[in-house]
Amino acid sequence: MPGNSFGTHFRVTTWGESHGRALGVVVDGCPPGIELTEEIIQEELDRRRPGKGGGESPRKEPDKVEIMSGVFQVEEKCCQRTTGTPISLVIFNKDAHSKSYDNLKDVFRPGHGDLTYLAKYGIRDYRGGGRASARETAARVAAGCVAGQLLKKHGIEVTAYTVAVGGIRADKRELSEIKENRLFCPDNEAAAAMEKRIEEVRGQGDTVGGIVEISAACPPGLGEPVFDKLDAELAKALMSIGAVKGVEIGSGFQAAEMLGSENNDAISEQGFLGNNAGGILAGISNGEHLVMRVAVKPIPSIHKEQHTVNVRNEPVTIKVGGRHDISAIPRIVPVCEAMVKLTLADQLLRQLSIKK
Repeated sequence: MPGNSFGTHFRVTTWGESHGRALGVVVDGCPPGIELTEEIIQEELDRRRPGKGGGESPRKEPDKVEIMSGVFQVEEKCCQRTTGTPISLVIFNKDAHSKSYDNLKDVFRPGHGDLTYLAKYGIRDYRGGGRASARETAARVAAGCVAGQLLKKHGIEVTAYTVAVGGIRADKRELSEIKENRLFCPDNEAAAAMEKRIEEVRGQGDTVGGIVEISAACPPGLGEPVFDKLDAELAKALMSIGAVKGVEIGSGFQAAEMLGSENNDAISEQGFLGNNAGGILAGISNGEHLVMRVAVKPIPSIHKEQHTVNVRNEPVTIKVGGRHDISAIPRIVPVCEAMVKLTLADQLLRQLSIKK
């Protein structure tokens, strides 16, 4: 099956292109009675959209969401709630400048999916990258908000934040500071240093990557024992984000340098005495906070000259113009949150179906 859908019990299918008429998502499997309004979803979309929140991109998209189906206001004074039927969300593109990409239609941009999409489909939507564009993630954030409303009813909360940009790392995890700086960083001092690094790289016509950490309060018992392990599902969800090139959970790659006596989380009468497991043991949540980190690559659209080839396999050089961010951070932060929410919503419904 084409890979445009995610989940089993809580299933989402995104559609649309960066420079098409609209983007959207269909959410199927959401239980009835969940509070859901356009205003609730819009708050999350505003954190991701270009020109607002953390966005630097000159593209000014309002990212105004419209709920097309799946909700109903049961009583006049009652809030709008889900009906249990498919929820369709649409976001119309308002500021797409497709002509900016006309000079790239016959050239493969380094770091982009131009070459691989052509190899797979035999046709290439060069208007801003089409489905390969980060703009597709707006639909994920909208769907993740629906999942988040379900998770809240079960005491599950997900928070993502920036812990590194361009080699500058956060030393603190003061979550109260996340909303105090543009980068959604839990360390205001580190955030200031990150901003300086971003400006330095901007002046060089280049881009930077970074690291996003995601933490989730989660009850024990979510996840499946073999192929659908919770950590495997989370890794798949996060790796499906275009700019993500690596995922680690708990102690992650550091575990390879530790002894078993160091990496094991001792258990007392009160619970676990550490969380190197990142909240997951044997593929199933253990009641501790889930802790994940993703490596975010630098945005491939840079103003520096690069070597590449055209569709006739002739060597050419290219400078990618257009309207682009210097870093996928911080706009990718709510996207990471959304993918974890979607995963946990799906696993929650799977677990609830077992207990029926």
